Amino acid sequence: MKHLTTFMIIETIARTGSIRAAAEQAALTPSAVQRRLQGYEDELGYEIFERSSKGVRLNAAGEMVIQHVRETLAETDRLQSRIADLSGLRRGRVSIGCSQALVRYFLPVQIAAYQSEFPNVNFEVMVLAHGAAQQALEDYLVDLVLVFDDGALPEYKVLLEVQQRLAVIMAADHPLTRYDTLRLRQCFGYPVILPGQGFGGRALINEAILGKTYGQAPVLESNSFEYLKAHVARTDALTFQIEIGAPEETAAQDGLVSRLIDERDMKPGSLWLGQHRDRSLSVAVSRFAEQISRALSEQYLHF
Repeated sequence: MKHLTTFMIIETIARTGSIRAAAEQAALTPSAVQRRLQGYEDELGYEIFERSSKGVRLNAAGEMVIQHVRETLAETDRLQSRIADLSGLRRGRVSIGCSQALVRYFLPVQIAAYQSEFPNVNFEVMVLAHGAAQQALEDYLVDLVLVFDDGALPEYKVLLEVQQRLAVIMAADHPLTRYDTLRLRQCFGYPVILPGQGFGGRALINEAILGKTYGQAPVLESNSFEYLKAHVARTDALTFQIEIGAPEETAAQDGLVSRLIDERDMKPGSLWLGQHRDRSLSVAVSRFAEQISRALSEQYLHF
């Protein structure tokens, strides 16, 4: 397995752009990492990194090598997971790229439930926009993606698509809490704060208010949904989130409640669960994908 250590070092160098940073992560000296890299390049017959005073970056040969390295590491993880399952021990690692909406309520519950049964499975959660999530799958940086988007069918293999309506998030004592659902006109009667351009929910809002006389520019924008919610909890402002990332409608969470937008005003978007089209998943990843598929299907309309 010695070559796998070299592969992990090369992957870390490529990801960090620094031999020193890779050495720190591997608990090795920079010179030891340099020797590993040099030995691999000598065996390969090509240099795979361009060196400069600012660090290192992959050259054309290196781009081909890193794809092979990541595929090999992914397949090794899958093999180890399958071998562990033979003895009844679920082991492995699950890496998932997700939208911000998934990190507050849904994923912590799902991961905690999975690890309570299989404590030897480790997880990595990366918050990514839809386009970045798709690229992370292509680069073998994540095993699964769970991301929201209002656009066309993704290029990766879709395991599940569930419908997501947009919800208004407000302080628990906000005047609009007396309504069961809300029209957009009502919402824009208060200060509105929004996620930045490029988020799927923002695209839905932009489309819904296009040409509407009540549409107004947000008083604040942020790429952090945690900040948006913290701001709303302290003011009479409103923000928006897909329903899976919104607090409960009746019981206040973090001082917030939510109300769904009337479907006459805004069409739903899609939450996609997907994987790389040409990649076989490890047992640990497959079983986790099955678990969250069941949970999403039970809670939301799926296609």
